[in-house]
Amino acid sequence: MARTTRYAPDRGLTRRMATTMFLIGLLYVVFMGVLIALLQNAWPLIVLFAGGMFVVQFWFSDRIAAYSMGAREVTPEQAPELHGAVDRLCALADMPKPRVAIADTDVPNAFATGRSQDKALVCATTGLLRRLEPEELEGVLAHELSHVAHRDVAVMTFASFLGVLAGSLTRLALWGGIMRGGDRNQNTAILALIIPLVSVVVYVISFLLTRLLSRYRELSADRGAALLTGKPSALAAALTKISGQMSRIPTRDLRRAEPFNAFFFVPAFSGDSLARLFSSHPTLEQRLAQLATITRHLNR
Repeated sequence: MARTTRYAPDRGLTRRMATTMFLIGLLYVVFMGVLIALLQNAWPLIVLFAGGMFVVQFWFSDRIAAYSMGAREVTPEQAPELHGAVDRLCALADMPKPRVAIADTDVPNAFATGRSQDKALVCATTGLLRRLEPEELEGVLAHELSHVAHRDVAVMTFASFLGVLAGSLTRLALWGGIMRGGDRNQNTAILALIIPLVSVVVYVISFLLTRLLSRYRELSADRGAALLTGKPSALAAALTKISGQMSRIPTRDLRRAEPFNAFFFVPAFSGDSLARLFSSHPTLEQRLAQLATITRHLNR
């Protein structure tokens, strides 16, 4: 049974999550069907591999994400300020406290991961903790806890995983079906062309669907955090400060962080990145404009 919190409900986000998961699920059913039709003899291996990856992703997504981003769990004694902020926000939102972690990087950011509120993990980087004032830090953490409360972090984790699955299944299919079909040169050549093409199409469509959802969910989390804390100006200050600091971070560190942009509070962009064209986040101007509107509403 899903837990309810004091975060403002967002029906628009719920509809978008349901639509995205339906379309991506349909897309991958078609993808699996195409692979099975093309490689009849290899279908048991394909189904077993896909099922195994799904189980691993569902049960261990939080640990995989934390490990990939260099996060380590910390105790209240090791990070009293960070734990104190999370404790206050969880009490305010009436939600279970997630595990708390710190990533040792100068890139100022934060993220949340986990398949449910009870299994969630919230992480802040050392660069973020050094730069933000307490109220600003609480605004950022409230934003991340909003992702957990609305369960969109679980949807994004699963949706992003499907792109990895497409590439992995393609390699498995080529290895399991084509490599053992060396005596059928014409069929092998056709499969070698069709399977990667189908995989690329599937990946591009799933990428665009997750990006559309990601941009909306960031605005939703900003809105939820601002209404919960009653301090949209603190969140706006954190956004402005972090965005301004990104240009001072070494390009090498930004490139290392870019693959995880969909999960970050603010995207990490290196100067020559094409990610701006397919951004996982709305623009800074859009986010600040929404917070300004909320400020006027609260003042009234």
